[in-house]
Amino acid sequence: MNQISHHPDQVYIDGLANNDSEVIHAIYKKFVPKVVGYIKNNSGDEDKAQDVVQEVLILLFDQAKAKKLQLTCPFDAYFFLLCKRKWLNELKKHSNKGVTIDKELTSIDGSVDEMVLQSEHFDEKQQLYDMMFQKLGEKCQELLKLSFALPSMEEVAEKLMVTYGYVRKKKSLCIGQLTQWIQENNRFKSIKNT
Repeated sequence: MNQISHHPDQVYIDGLANNDSEVIHAIYKKFVPKVVGYIKNNSGDEDKAQDVVQEVLILLFDQAKAKKLQLTCPFDAYFFLLCKRKWLNELKKHSNKGVTIDKELTSIDGSVDEMVLQSEHFDEKQQLYDMMFQKLGEKCQELLKLSFALPSMEEVAEKLMVTYGYVRKKKSLCIGQLTQWIQENNRFKSIKNT
């Protein structure tokens, strides 16, 4: 059986998942300056670099919480490549010209590339989910948020001051609607096929 070993830098992913301020500070001190330098040298500025860093850290936090992200490569390479690709995508969005990727900046390590692709795929799914979630009515949104936050449906019913049976039925209807909208969306079809 071919088991993937976890990289010692997994401490950074675990620290993000646990919102550990020391780990977050270490990431900003060790890894962010390289990203800021890259973005500033490639048509960006400090503010845009910090925006990219924030988006990538949120993505990593969400992915670590949802899937227990397991790092199989150095955090530095993974984080830098995610930030670089996010920045290049931003440049591409705001320009008619294609963006040239410097070959020496691309990853040599296949595991880094694979992890970046997984993170980007996760991000696409998360964005689609968030977009469809916003289409739900306020009651459905509140019910689903509470059902994710509270340990039992009985507590959700108590918090909303309704019956347990109503909460179960309403949650089922809300999730059904959300699932239908996601599956009918063209982005879902392209995400599913990747």
